[in-house]
Amino acid sequence: MISQSVFTLIGGLGLFFFGMQLMSDGMKKVSGDRLKNFLHRATKLPVVGVGVGILVTVLVQSSSATSVMVVGFVNAGLLTLVQAISVLLGANIGTTFTAWIVSIIGAFDIAAYALAAVGAGVLIMKTAKTRKVRFTGEVILGIGLLFTGLALMRNSVEPLKGSEYVKNLFISFSRNPILGVLAGLVFTVVLQSSSATIALVQVLAFNGIIPFEAAVPIILGENIGTTITAQISALGANLSARRAAMSHTLFNVIGVAYMLVFVYLGWFTNAVNFLLPGEITASTIMFYIAFSHTLFNVFNTAVFLPFIGTLEKLSVWLVPKKESDIEERTKYLNKHLLESPAVALDQVRNEMRYMLSLATRSVKTAMEGLQGEGFKRAQKVSKLEEAINGLQSEITQYIVEISSRELTEEENSQIPVLIHSVNDIERIGDHAENIIEMASRKNMEKNKFSDYAMKELDVMWNKIKEMMEKTACVMQNEDAHKAAGILEIEQEVNRLQKEIKENHIARLNEKVCDIKTGVIFVSLIDNLEKIGDHLANIAEGVYNKMHWRSAEIK
Repeated sequence: MISQSVFTLIGGLGLFFFGMQLMSDGMKKVSGDRLKNFLHRATKLPVVGVGVGILVTVLVQSSSATSVMVVGFVNAGLLTLVQAISVLLGANIGTTFTAWIVSIIGAFDIAAYALAAVGAGVLIMKTAKTRKVRFTGEVILGIGLLFTGLALMRNSVEPLKGSEYVKNLFISFSRNPILGVLAGLVFTVVLQSSSATIALVQVLAFNGIIPFEAAVPIILGENIGTTITAQISALGANLSARRAAMSHTLFNVIGVAYMLVFVYLGWFTNAVNFLLPGEITASTIMFYIAFSHTLFNVFNTAVFLPFIGTLEKLSVWLVPKKESDIEERTKYLNKHLLESPAVALDQVRNEMRYMLSLATRSVKTAMEGLQGEGFKRAQKVSKLEEAINGLQSEITQYIVEISSRELTEEENSQIPVLIHSVNDIERIGDHAENIIEMASRKNMEKNKFSDYAMKELDVMWNKIKEMMEKTACVMQNEDAHKAAGILEIEQEVNRLQKEIKENHIARLNEKVCDIKTGVIFVSLIDNLEKIGDHLANIAEGVYNKMHWRSAEIK
């Protein structure tokens, strides 16, 4: 029985992670800019974000599910950290709704619909005639698997609920508020459901096993335990998602810490008795527990709502950026600068330089994949590509907004050039994905390039690296002479591509290398040459801009 429970728990975790990934990916694909804009508008004010968190949690009957969804939205770039914090504050209030249901008709289990969601998701994906419908099915399937995983984890430890030993453990822990908090925390982590912990406490209290004063600290501990799910969902996620999960943990831990003082002094139970008059009996104690749960979360949210900015800074400090982390949001674009087009265009160029730095990292990572560790490199390239695509969308939209302002002739002439350059940078990221795919294929099939082929590839790659470095420099300094130098290197790259292909055909005829390896080699050379073309396009845009300005001055 123990081994079966362990296997069920592991399987539940696996489905949970897979469901989270499917849901996050599906949301990114199906939402487009409409959902993103809606979420930005809906959560623009922290108070409204709290309302959204309450509503969503009441609907899905799980603060854990809401926190996972919020982390997924942050990971998908649909919510900022501040917006996520406001929604998570609301989720803490929304989750108390279940305790009220338990008090009236028993807990409502959303997991009962999980398998139906899995079936519906698969059906939609198989019968979809458009990409958007298929991606919607992917989201539904992800949610279904996520809840199925949570249900499996909960069911794997179901025997604990009916154990007399567990009940006695609750009683002994609850006599000391700190131990009571630890008990609530542990059981919420084990059961993977704050609602299950609250329901268990209510049932024990109803049966006269736990007095009301002992139930309160267990409720507080449950609020800390429920944050573990968000922390699990943030494993492997991006920097912002990890910070969102940390903020969820912070305001619950801090809230419980200061509330414990009130519990020790007896002020909290006195407040409950004052606000909910009447005698605590077997028939009313479940309502008192539900009210206590709601009171704590409403009070804690009210305390933290004015300090969301501080909570954000604390989360950033506790989850610092690592060298490997990728900032997926824009760093320089500011809506307030749109009324000053010249300044706004400068910020666009700053953002493009950052975007190019990500594309450069992506290409270098892909080329490193030729030496091994292709899978790890492929994951990194994929994350970089997501960030690059997001930046392309944000920058292009910002440029379009600038174009609607009153511009000078020079500023107006730069609009199409900037849009083309942004697209060129995005295409560099696409070629990096092609390269890592070829590298992974080479490693998987254990193909080897000849020494001569490796030397040619190195020569080509060194030229592209030189172009990337000089393009970044040209974008920074807008030097027409250096831009012309990049165009000259691009001509050399074109010549190298032709020469290398001719040499490769000669090696094939001499049977020095096989056809499969040759296909990979030629694909690598072609992708490098295409990267050179896009870098040359960017340099040409700078070159033309400087000559346009020079002609205007003359």
